[in-house]
Amino acid sequence: MSGTTTAAAALRRRTAGAGANRWVVLVVLCVSLLLVAVDATVLHVAVPAVTEDLRPGAIELLWIVDVYPLVCASLLILFGTLGDRVGRRRILLLGYALFGVASALAALADNAHVLILARALLGVGGAMIMPATLSILRQVFPDRRERALAIGVWSAVAAVGAAVGPLLGGFLLEHFWWGSVFLVNIPLMLVSLPVGRLLLPESKGDGTGPWDVVGALMAAAGLFGVVLGVKRLGGGEPVADAFTVLPLVVGAGLLVAFVRRQRRRAHPLVDLAMFRRPAFSTSVGCIVLAMLALVGLELIAAQYLQLVLGLSPLETGLRLLPLTFAAMAAGLAGARLLRRFGPRRMVCAGFCLTAFAVLLLTAMGRADNCALLVSGFVLLGFGLETTLFGAYESMLSEAPQEQAGGAAAIGETSYQLGAGIGIALLGTETASHCITRGNRNAITAPSSNNPALT
Repeated sequence: MSGTTTAAAALRRRTAGAGANRWVVLVVLCVSLLLVAVDATVLHVAVPAVTEDLRPGAIELLWIVDVYPLVCASLLILFGTLGDRVGRRRILLLGYALFGVASALAALADNAHVLILARALLGVGGAMIMPATLSILRQVFPDRRERALAIGVWSAVAAVGAAVGPLLGGFLLEHFWWGSVFLVNIPLMLVSLPVGRLLLPESKGDGTGPWDVVGALMAAAGLFGVVLGVKRLGGGEPVADAFTVLPLVVGAGLLVAFVRRQRRRAHPLVDLAMFRRPAFSTSVGCIVLAMLALVGLELIAAQYLQLVLGLSPLETGLRLLPLTFAAMAAGLAGARLLRRFGPRRMVCAGFCLTAFAVLLLTAMGRADNCALLVSGFVLLGFGLETTLFGAYESMLSEAPQEQAGGAAAIGETSYQLGAGIGIALLGTETASHCITRGNRNAITAPSSNNPALT
């Protein structure tokens, strides 16, 4: 009893200490998020250059693009719950180090297989960083009003990363080789490691019971199998194909077994009772759908601008700025919108704006209609970010504080799962069109007959 009391008191002291410098902590966490967000989008404008230099096959090129979110999504629950046990700051700092090493390996890759391996390691590092940032944020902002403002800033930084990624990638490709898009991670890591070690508070969950290693591995393998199967289906593979059915069946089976295992354990990795709360489960679904639309459409847009309209990488990055600036504005205005309308209305309004933006963008063809493109991107960015803000705030507020790491891992798994499925479905669909038409240099580019764009 006394040991439990001592642990609880220590936790309160850590939380109180973090609260005294909580806005400084927020800045450090946002830099951490920027590191991952930039890497998620910086490769989009570099795909044609990578294709020309490394000459990957169709499937290899798709793996170069989507292995990062696939691996990241698979491992988020593992590292999110591990952070609850051993310390979220410790996992975050280890993620920084791995991210830097993997970035150097990606920049120096001389063939497609090395680049795929490096992107997979970047996914591991991202899985260590992302849930840690969100769970620490939940820990140091216990007040819901302040937390709403912090989430708004956090999500706006994610939009900044999405903006900086294509723009920075385009600038680097104008002056250097494609590997330079990965080198930008290393200075951020070198700054984040010592600053994070100095300023970030360490925080853990209640620490009761052993960590379920088997359950964490089951969740990772199950998520990997499901997303891999969906990727192959999106690429036009037949449903009866063994390499499509097997990952789906095995992955779904492992996830079902994981759920049953968690229900039986006295100290589960993830408190599945959270999903009984309608606000929590609905928020998770909305995050998946919003990220599916955001990342998938952004990937198509980046390739469309270069390979259909003939813009340079830098011009492509500049054209994508309205989308991400609109997302930034939605994130910064999110706290005020939340107080006025509540998360439910925010999510609904965001999806309605997104649907209208997609309908607007379907008018684009081979001609460059700048006004139409900017209008569609502004509505798309504002709508999707409004949805993500409302869903994240609702999800974190519904989760118990001691389950912050697990809840953050679920939220970030939804984030990366949506991103992976978006790339898989939209990216592989556009790839299959280009392969059919024999345009090898535009493997991931949408054709002019793609109904998603014309």
